[in-house]
Amino acid sequence: MTNRLVAYQGEPGAYSEIAALRFGEPRPFETFDEAFYAVEHGDVFCAVVPIENSLGGSIHHNYDLLMQHPVSIVAETFVKVEHCLLGLPGASVGSEGAVLSHPQALAQCRNFFTAHRNLKPEVAYDTAGSAKMVAAGGDPSRFAIASRRAGELYGLDILQENLADEEWNITRFFCITHEEHTTGIAFRTQPDISRWKTSIVFTLPNEQGSLFKAMATLALRSIDMTKIESRPSRKKAFEYFFYVDFIGHRDEQNIRNALGHLGEFATMVKVLGSYGIVE
Repeated sequence: MTNRLVAYQGEPGAYSEIAALRFGEPRPFETFDEAFYAVEHGDVFCAVVPIENSLGGSIHHNYDLLMQHPVSIVAETFVKVEHCLLGLPGASVGSEGAVLSHPQALAQCRNFFTAHRNLKPEVAYDTAGSAKMVAAGGDPSRFAIASRRAGELYGLDILQENLADEEWNITRFFCITHEEHTTGIAFRTQPDISRWKTSIVFTLPNEQGSLFKAMATLALRSIDMTKIESRPSRKKAFEYFFYVDFIGHRDEQNIRNALGHLGEFATMVKVLGSYGIVE
């Protein structure tokens, strides 16, 4: 395995790169699929992928990829998203122009566009990628919404900061590695594993009350569930994978009992990982 290379999706300066820097040497990939593939085939030590945003919600494709690849979650980290308006040196926001960024970033800055009707949003594949395109294009009427780091990397001026409609714009990332390589991996996380999280995925028989029974396996043991997400199984119409996060480590007896109980009636249960937070 390539030592300490950390895959992420996007260009240098992306928020994903900021997260990847906490785990090793970032290596950019064009798509999430390529980042997962690199982990599966040992091209990188691990990958850092966004899983949900406090404003935009879940990144559904990455939930699907967690099931499609032999990976395990070994840590989580949170990055505060601080959108900046970036432009070429000397550019002004007072004239007609276009603002490039990822569609989710554009959606998070609706109030900015309401106040600047002379500027039109334009979808790009990546926040940092939009900054790279603006820098390469040399057109002062084109701007980008991206991180401060992206502006510094591509030589753009920061024309305005804090563009997001809400201050609490935070993205949660999973650090994943090959499921056969989790032994011995250690990051600086909280030492009390009872405050770690465990993520699981399961499927249920199409029977009345089956989801209630699944949730009861946690509730009856006072296990704190922090998230539930359903995704189509794609194997049969209107059948679903249920992704659940809860507080506790898979090796705790209480958690082991809950998973054993769930396995008695669920048609499939998979533990995606037990992990702490990397700051």
